[in-house]
Formats: sequence, C-alpha cells, structure tokens
Amino acid sequence: MAHDDDQRPPGLIASLGLVTRNAIALLLNRLELAALELAEVRNHLLQLVVVFTLAVLLGGFALIYASITIAYLGWLHIGWVILPIITGVFLLLAIVLILYARSMLRSGKLSLPATMAELKSDRDMLV
Repeated sequence: MAHDDDQRPPGLIASLGLVTRNAIALLLNRLELAALELAEVRNHLLQLVVVFTLAVLLGGFALIYASITIAYLGWLHIGWVILPIITGVFLLLAIVLILYARSMLRSGKLSLPATMAELKSDRDMLV
C-alpha cells in the first residue's frame, strides 16, 4: 500500500505550492527582464542628455558669435544703438518662450492623461 501512495497525484496544497512557486519564478523572471531593460534605457537616456547638453552648449556659442557679428556690423552703421536693439530682441524672445511654456503647463500637456486614466481604471478594477 505504501507503493500506491507514491503514485497518487499531489494534493491540493502541493498543487497550490507548485503554482505559487511557478508564479514567483515568473515574477522574478519579469523583474530581471525589467531591470535589464531599465539599465539599457538608463544608458540611452544618459547618452541623450550628453548629446542634448552639447547641442545646447554649441548652440549657445553660435548665438554668441552671431550676436557679436551683428553688433560689429551694426556698430559700423548705427553705433552703440545696436546693443540695446540686440538686447531687446533677445528679451522679447525670452518673454515669448516663457509665456509659451506657461501656457503648456496650464493646458495640462505634461500630465499624461491616458496613462493616468489607465492607472485609475486598474486601481478601480483591483479595489
């Protein structure tokens, strides 16, 4: 009879243990995959930040040299008046960009509405 006990299928508790162990293994597998992908994304994001920073720096140098060139050429024709003109143009552009950024923030373009709606529906489904 002890021989028959060895060939019986596992009970409910043993089956639940196997399912739980498989679920935990699957979860750990998914976490490892996510960690690998996040490491890759972090590296790509770092590269993007470096490239963007260099682009902004070089764009700033180009803007400075263009301003110096315009000031030099304008100085020959209208004298020192070119300096307040260039300052006014840059100030006007800065004000326009600040107003544009403020309108973007007020309109909610940075709030991820679709993602937040999905997260809310997931929360409502779980609760």
